[in-house]
Amino acid sequence: MKREDFPVLQNKDIIYFDNAATTLKPSCVIETMNDYYQYYTSNIHRGLYDNSILVDYLYDSTRFVVRDFVHCSSAREVVFTSGATHSINLVVFGYMKYHLEAGDEVLLSKSEHASNVLPWLRLAEEVGIVIRFVPLDDNYAVRYEDVLSMVGEKTKVISLAHVTNVIGDVRDITKIGQYCRKHHILFHVDGAQSIPHMKVDFIHSCIDFLSFSGHKMCGPTGVGVLVARESLLKEMLPVFYGGGMNLSFHSEGGYELKDVPVLFEAGTPPIAEVLGLKSAILYLEEIGLDNIHAYEEELKQYLVSSLKKISDVILYNEDSKSGILAFNVKGVSSMDVAKYLNSYHICVRAGNHCSKMLKEDMKILSTVRVSLYFYNTKDEIDFLVRVLKKCRKVFRVVES
Repeated sequence: MKREDFPVLQNKDIIYFDNAATTLKPSCVIETMNDYYQYYTSNIHRGLYDNSILVDYLYDSTRFVVRDFVHCSSAREVVFTSGATHSINLVVFGYMKYHLEAGDEVLLSKSEHASNVLPWLRLAEEVGIVIRFVPLDDNYAVRYEDVLSMVGEKTKVISLAHVTNVIGDVRDITKIGQYCRKHHILFHVDGAQSIPHMKVDFIHSCIDFLSFSGHKMCGPTGVGVLVARESLLKEMLPVFYGGGMNLSFHSEGGYELKDVPVLFEAGTPPIAEVLGLKSAILYLEEIGLDNIHAYEEELKQYLVSSLKKISDVILYNEDSKSGILAFNVKGVSSMDVAKYLNSYHICVRAGNHCSKMLKEDMKILSTVRVSLYFYNTKDEIDFLVRVLKKCRKVFRVVES
């Protein structure tokens, strides 16, 4: 699907199965960014000349594209960041730090990405919040019932990935969010692995804070989004201060800051990247998120059924409803498998995938991860399977 739109696939002999780490970029995104650099480079919100006015419009209009894409209430609820990590840190240190107290509980899971764990661990050191982990089921997934079982009188925040980056389980964020709203619990969703693959409805799912990155959704690196309810943004403090987010300041020490959302975008933002993100969103909408999700499910089922025919392959999340599959080859380290596959120009990820607590439940140190996207094909999966069937040659490859 749409493989002709991706220059890397036309110019390089690779099979790219590392889409959970970052996706390939279509020509329209590359051209959008190149046009900015070649034809109308300027800063935003600073100039009164034609190029600057044009860039102001292109940049600011991207908020409306994001608003429609995630179905939030207003473009004022869209903050541009450097990525999901930046977005989550802004939530934790711009809002939670000033609204949580010692003893307040935050619910996470052990399968969360580092970006949705480490900021909370730091806040626990600074403020004294208590972090509790929702138990994983036998498939290492988070179930709605298990989330509810962990909620207590002191639970103030639930922060979960919509889709996790190793197990790929899809959490029921709508049921969790509606429960949170009813019980006055703040709900943060890490949407880095879901936004590129399926529809997300910010309002319907009663999300308070939504974080995601551009580079995992056919967009450029260095740009991400925090979507938050405007009332919460107005209670948030900036993490960075500087140009572009102030109205005035003077030598006596006083200063006045701008309103949301530019309040949180100090300095020169990633302008070309924001424009590239806009192009990526429009591109995905043209394909259709429902079409993408359905095709990925079809590919995932085909991948699972194909790999199950290899006796030495161990699958860990064959039932998850995303395009992510974690596996190992008996007697071979995940790193060696990845290097072996690379000799056939197959790109996969090996390791703990920034989810370092998951090994406590899985009882394994690392896995090989195949993560699919709409430009992958069954022919590519067939080639992967043929190569893995010859994996007795792996040591000859990794020792060479």
